Amino acid sequence: MFEFQQFIAFLIGLTVLTMGFWLMFFLVSFVFYWAVGGANDLIKENKAKREQE
Repeated sequence: MFEFQQFIAFLIGLTVLTMGFWLMFFLVSFVFYWAVGGANDLIKENKAKREQE
C-alpha cells in the first residue's frame, strides 16, 4: 500500500497541478479579454475616423 509520505506528496502534487491549471485558465482568459477589447476599440476608432471624414 501507500505510505503516509507518498500520500502527502500526491496531495501536494495534485494541489500544484490544480493551481497551475487555474492560473493558466485565468491568464488565457485575461489575454483573450484584452485582445478582444483592443480589437473592438480599434474598430470603433476607425469607424469614428471614417465618419468624421
